[in-house]
Amino acid sequence: MNGTAVRWFAFLESNTTGTGREFCAAARARGLRPVLLTRDAGRYPYVTEDAVDTLVLDTSDLEVVVEACRGLAEGAGLAGVTSSSEYFVADAARTAARLGLPAADGDAIARCRAKDLQRAALAAHGVPVPAWTAVSEVAAAVEAADAIGHPVVVKPVSGSGSNGVRLCRDRAETEEWARLLLDRATDERGNAVPGRILVEAAVDGPEFSVETFDGDVVTVVAKHTGPSPHFVETGHDIPAPVDPGTTAELGDTAMAALKALGLGWGAAHIEIRRSADGPVVIEVNPRLAGGMIPVAVRAATGTDLVDAVIARAAGQDTAPPAPSGAPAGHAAVRFVMAAGEGRVTAVGGIGDAGAVPGVVVAVPNTVVGRQVRITHSFQDRLGCVVATGTGTAQAASRAELAARLIRIELEEPATPEEGNGGR
Repeated sequence: MNGTAVRWFAFLESNTTGTGREFCAAARARGLRPVLLTRDAGRYPYVTEDAVDTLVLDTSDLEVVVEACRGLAEGAGLAGVTSSSEYFVADAARTAARLGLPAADGDAIARCRAKDLQRAALAAHGVPVPAWTAVSEVAAAVEAADAIGHPVVVKPVSGSGSNGVRLCRDRAETEEWARLLLDRATDERGNAVPGRILVEAAVDGPEFSVETFDGDVVTVVAKHTGPSPHFVETGHDIPAPVDPGTTAELGDTAMAALKALGLGWGAAHIEIRRSADGPVVIEVNPRLAGGMIPVAVRAATGTDLVDAVIARAAGQDTAPPAPSGAPAGHAAVRFVMAAGEGRVTAVGGIGDAGAVPGVVVAVPNTVVGRQVRITHSFQDRLGCVVATGTGTAQAASRAELAARLIRIELEEPATPEEGNGGR
């Protein structure tokens, strides 16, 4: 990379789909030069397509990251450090703080990312959470589930995008899933995972997320998920089609959770189920929402959360430029879900999907040649549409129509008999 008068803005890794690309574009729009610090730039096709500078290094080593950012600061100058990836938000904040740049509390973020520590802090401050127990042995997981009462949700204490989260309906399922999780040494990013998991009560009721920025509620989002026993998000409606009292109740619960966790600087994404007894916090994510929610928020409300995150981390005015047109009022996100496994042979229909009235984004989340595996996580989402409308129903129907037009063709994997010549 050559020196330049334009200051760098460093991204510590990125999410592979959704807003990672938008983060870099927002930095450029702010007059900054994005640079991605990564172990493997090949994970992010947009880096090459958008000519984003990269530094390849061990992003799991905080000291290595700090030294790389210090080098950027001593060159053209470094405006800020952040990450769009759940796995790296804490170290991005710690790096920024070490260099005297604007940052959230990295230690508070790290505690929040440990779901058992998060649960304990929320419960200690009277924020409603499911009954839960953290365990490090399979037998203890079964005992915890018996004590809580099936069905239970068994999940890693760290993770993102529904990875490893499953509803277990009886002792056999609990034992099987707990063993699978505890046998893992690394997560899908290759990072070492803690040797403990969470067993918690399953909460019935519609699911929402509350999007916040600097301690203020931006909007409440209604969430759609796929069939149990997994919890893969298949779509979102913005704003959630609920009455003002419910919106306020969900927002107040989210604010109480942030206060209990020592958070509130910048963006947060709080997931809540509204049970028969009221809101229950399922998870607090100390970062901007993924799943193209920020794009839909911008389309529906005019609030550009991606720009606000970049501005906050760079010490600039967080008030975004005035939108070019009036916000639509409502937006919906719908995903194209993998129907099976195999190698992607063709991606089509993107132009047709984009031509549907109200569609503001229609993109594939995969490429030709990729081997698709059903993981029951965000990785099963092979395409995405964001559409607007005058109401929830219109935005949703437009997004669903456009999503159906996106074609992801797969070559099914060979059966064992085919793979060995039929023998």
